[in-house]
Amino acid sequence: MSKPTANWEKVGDKFYRKVQLYTAVFDQDLELENYNVVGAPYSGAVAIYRDEEKVHTYRGAQAAKSSIDIYSCAGNLIRRINWDKGSIKGLGWSEDEKLLVVTEDGTVRCYYDLQGDFVPFSLGHGAEEHGVQSCKFYSSGFVALLGNNHLVSVSRYDEPRPKLLAIPPPDPVVSWAIIPPAYSLSRSVEVILAIGTTLYVVDATDAEDRDFSAGPFRHISVSPRGEFLAFYTDDGKVWVVSGDWSEKLSEYSSGVKTVPKDMQWCGSNAVALAWEDEVHLIGPKSVATKFYYDAWIHLLPDIDGLRILTNDVCEYLQKVPDENVDVFRLGSDSPAAHLLEASNLLDQKSPKADDLIQLIRPSLAEAVDTCVKAAGHEFNIHWQKSLLKAASFGKSVLDLYSSDDFVDMCETLRVLNAVRFYEIGLPLSYNQFKRLTPEKLISRLTNRSEYLLALRISGYLNLPTDKIYVHWAQQKVRVSVADEESICHLIVKKLYGKPGISFEEIARAAYDEGRVRLATELLNYEPRAGKQVPLLLGMKEDLIALDKAIESGDTDLIYHVLLHLRKKLPLASFFRVINSRPVATALVESSALDQDRELLKDLYYQDDRRLDGSNLLLSEALDQKSLAPTLDKLKLASKYLSDAKEYNSHRQHLDDAHRLLKHQETFEKELGPQTSYLGLSVNETIFELIRQSHNKRAQKIISEFKIPEKTAAWLRLRALVSARHWTELGEVSKQKKSPIGWEPFFNEVLAAGNSRTASLFIEKCTSLKPEERVEMWVKCGLLVKAGEEAFKVKDRALLEEVRDRCEGAARVEVERLLGMLGSGRR
Repeated sequence: MSKPTANWEKVGDKFYRKVQLYTAVFDQDLELENYNVVGAPYSGAVAIYRDEEKVHTYRGAQAAKSSIDIYSCAGNLIRRINWDKGSIKGLGWSEDEKLLVVTEDGTVRCYYDLQGDFVPFSLGHGAEEHGVQSCKFYSSGFVALLGNNHLVSVSRYDEPRPKLLAIPPPDPVVSWAIIPPAYSLSRSVEVILAIGTTLYVVDATDAEDRDFSAGPFRHISVSPRGEFLAFYTDDGKVWVVSGDWSEKLSEYSSGVKTVPKDMQWCGSNAVALAWEDEVHLIGPKSVATKFYYDAWIHLLPDIDGLRILTNDVCEYLQKVPDENVDVFRLGSDSPAAHLLEASNLLDQKSPKADDLIQLIRPSLAEAVDTCVKAAGHEFNIHWQKSLLKAASFGKSVLDLYSSDDFVDMCETLRVLNAVRFYEIGLPLSYNQFKRLTPEKLISRLTNRSEYLLALRISGYLNLPTDKIYVHWAQQKVRVSVADEESICHLIVKKLYGKPGISFEEIARAAYDEGRVRLATELLNYEPRAGKQVPLLLGMKEDLIALDKAIESGDTDLIYHVLLHLRKKLPLASFFRVINSRPVATALVESSALDQDRELLKDLYYQDDRRLDGSNLLLSEALDQKSLAPTLDKLKLASKYLSDAKEYNSHRQHLDDAHRLLKHQETFEKELGPQTSYLGLSVNETIFELIRQSHNKRAQKIISEFKIPEKTAAWLRLRALVSARHWTELGEVSKQKKSPIGWEPFFNEVLAAGNSRTASLFIEKCTSLKPEERVEMWVKCGLLVKAGEEAFKVKDRALLEEVRDRCEGAARVEVERLLGMLGSGRR
């Protein structure tokens, strides 16, 4: 095994390495020099598109068709997108591996999931009129340069809102680059334009001339985190300045008269210049090294390095991590280097291994950490194992050492080695993996239909698998030629019962493919009605959606479906739909009662629910603030029941209410404003009339509304007592009979405080016991009368009780009665 330093190159005081990732990447017949090649970040997919400005070898009509081909870094074709939508002026990737295609007329397509599906939008701002010249992309947005030098910025792909930046000078743009918002001083996207011999910085509000006079600048490149800027001058020099433009850090002369075809940053430490088959890597202090190739090359920058792509090979150029330099640098005496050597000596069973361990024992924990980190940065599996073995040996010697980092690194390297395999073609570095996160790596594998590997990695890292299964099912729905019943059975058999599975997403994919029946069948297995119903409505399966909503018991969901149906269907059809569903009918009634009573009336009329319709009109009549509409509503409510014999009594009550209101209206007019009669019940009306001494009118109401005799007597009694008509009550006491008896008269009058008038009714209470009448005389304060009542029934004990309650002359009279009772005389 060759030393890991074999592919290292020293540039100044730093080491750089070229890691060969894959060989035989593309077919030799593919003329890569005639293509635009763009790589997604984090060692993602590579999109190639034929350069329309270059002459191509004719290979037949089929090959002449234009397409955007998406490959893995290993050259495996992932997707081919046929293209006939105009000249492409911008091709780029987002951080989450969406492919952006910008045409000359300002139309943008955002392809997601590597499946050929896209979301379109337009740049506007004169793009169609002036045409797009070129585009520059960053993780979440891009900037387009128009033919009139205007700059249009899109800051988000999920919610594209193109905005026009400040207007730069109209002179031709030699080259340009952008500083992403995350790294610019203004926290918004900034554009660097090379115009003439100087540079302009353009943001949303201003286009500022930086007063550079060394132009024209043929290339501009911004480091991944925006801390450095690189410019290539017309005389073959590379300038590197700080991100705040305050300091010129280095100047390198390439010595080549031909302008390079590309200039990119290799991480944040070096600048790479690329000609057809030659790369210059320029480090700090203008020190450079050169690499030569046998084929046309393309540079694909990434966050911590640079992918170099040819037909034959895909390599990764990066600064050697400090941990690997500590371990492998020739002559290194770092503790990590000694630990690796001790591990090798241990394999050889040499006693010198212990001597080395004792030598570095004070720094052993640091050496273990360094070996673990160096293993993570290694692409070669042999050296990964050697470093982890050395770390394992070192931590076994330590008394106290947390193995968490060691275990995590072992897991991470197992995952990285699996996805770096050429059949997968994701050559992630350790730093890229940490930035990407395992969840997004699983998403990338899923988009490439690498379901088995995605499931195994998810299980290994304890990540959820539901999205993998759903994606598999969606693809099965899209590409399978089997009948719908077989597809549904296969998907349900594989996925039913697995946690987190959304059958709604699978059904939506089926519907988008025109398989409506399959989508409906799949939705039966979706347990969440909130997911089922919107899709069913979108599929125009309105009745099924309503039934699913009712089954869920979610009133908000039912209301949502009902509102949709109300807008879509004629009124009669809407009522027919809900009539067979009592829950829906009840909710419509409840809602319409507060918000749309006319709809409720139509519902009652359509269903021939006469009593409900009449009651609704009655409630409206009660809510009216004036008499005329109240009478109209009551009349209409009665009319609703005119043809229904079973509701005759209800109709009679409504007619009575109508007649009563008419009488009350008359009383209000004739009797003046002393008392308001409107709104009173029949009994209350009679009471008020008697109280106001309108006895004839009261008798008319009693007669017309057939008030029972006892009820009328009670009303008369209480009205007379309330009005303190004692004389009239005295006249009543002279009558022979009372429908309610005479005791109520005594009680009501006495309660009003008139004992004299109350006493007139005692002798008429013949049905009461003597002791009860005695008590009534006592309540009126007529103790002698009470004694006489007791004397009449010859009840000595009762008479004695009365005597005990008397004083003065009354007591003498009662004593006399007692004496007469004792002597036998009356």
